[in-house]
Parts: sequence; structure tokens; C-alpha cells
Amino acid sequence: MHPSDEIRERRERVFLVLAGFFLCAMTMLNIIGITRFVQLGPMALAVGVLPYPLTFLCTDLVSELYGRSRANFLVTVGLILNIFIITTMWVANQVPSVGPENQPPWQLIQLAEDITLPNGDTVSTSVELFTLLYATTSGAVVASMIAYIAAQYCDVFLFHFWKQLTQGKHLWLRNNASTLVSQGVDSFMVITVTFGAQFIAGAISGGTMLVLMASSYTFKLLAALADTLPFYAGVHYLKKYLQLTDKELTNAP
Repeated sequence: MHPSDEIRERRERVFLVLAGFFLCAMTMLNIIGITRFVQLGPMALAVGVLPYPLTFLCTDLVSELYGRSRANFLVTVGLILNIFIITTMWVANQVPSVGPENQPPWQLIQLAEDITLPNGDTVSTSVELFTLLYATTSGAVVASMIAYIAAQYCDVFLFHFWKQLTQGKHLWLRNNASTLVSQGVDSFMVITVTFGAQFIAGAISGGTMLVLMASSYTFKLLAALADTLPFYAGVHYLKKYLQLTDKELTNAP
């Protein structure tokens, strides 16, 4: 294999790995979403939030090593997958269930009392497992898709804004400045859209929503600061592994 072909294949493989982690973390956010809340110290977090900061590290690495157009392409693919996920869930929700005689024992969950689902519906006695999962994830998927569009494109834009402003210097500045702003946009929008209907119906208080926003953003802020070292290490070693010159990094489209 010609050396240039080997380097090109190496670069595409690394991009595929970064894209895979990005899309996997994003999909986990959509699937497990708000199905469970966990307590990390003073922070109450939806489990779907835990892998999400990885997406910003991946887009920052792609932005730095491959350029803005590749990063925007990755974000666009993620948006298409978001649409695919919510469409699949909606279609599955429209298809009628099998008859009671053919239902597996785990399909129906018996309830001790009435509960209000995240979409505002109230159910009593029993509820289908899929109905419960659909109610807790479909709203989160819509919310994350809206937040995703704003936050991820914002992250890529700000990353390159700071890169141009500093003339390619100060990796820590463009990594943290872009991520901290975009994470704030994401945290505010995803909580507002996910629980907006419940807030209007009086099922959740404004104080609770603020706590969720603050907890989500605090976690993402700490994760953004913690990924500075992995970002520096990734750029340092991948630059050598991919044989990228300073000129290529500066002029990447």
C-alpha cells in the first residue's frame, strides 16, 4: 500500500472511531433518557446525561483534527439518527399490541396508584411496558433533538471562532469556551422541552426544573473541565499518528 494511502486510511479509521463514540453516546441519551434519575452527590441527574459530555469531546477532536466541515457533517448525521429514532418509536407506538392471551408476562406493569406520565397522560391499574418507556423517552428524544441542534452546531461554531481568534493557539480556551456555552444551551433547552407540559399542568414545580437544570449543567461543566487533559492528549498523539502538519490543522475546511 502506498504510504499516502495508508495515512488516508488511518485518518478515516480514527474519524470512524470518534464518530462511533459520538453517535453511541447520543443514542444512549435518547434511549435511556429520563427512565431513571440518579443522585451524584448534590446533583440529581437523568441517566441519559451521563455519557452525553463525551459527544462534545468527540466533536472538538473532530473539529481540531479534521476541520469544521467534518464536524458539522458528524452533527448532521446525528440529527438524522435522532429523527430516525423518534420516527421508529412513533411507528411502534401506533402498531396495535398482541391480544391478552399472547402477551408476555413483562408486557403489562401493575400499578399501585394512578401515575401521570411525562407526556401528561394519566394511567391507572396497569400500563404496557412499552407505553411507559415511550412516554418517558419520546418527549426526551424531541427535547434532546431540539437541544442537540442548538448545542452541537453552537459548539462547532464557537470552537472555530475561538480557534481563528487565537490563531490556532490555546487549545484549552477553544475546548472549554465552546463546550461550556453549548452545554448551558443544551441543559436549559432539554429540561424545558422535556418537562414543559408537566410544568404547565402543575405536575412539576419550577423549582424542581431549576434543580434539574442546575444539576445537569453542573455535571456537564465538570465533565467539560475534566476532558481538557484527554483533549490535549488526543490532539497531541493523534496529530502524530495521523501525520497532520500545523498547516493542515490551521487550514482544515
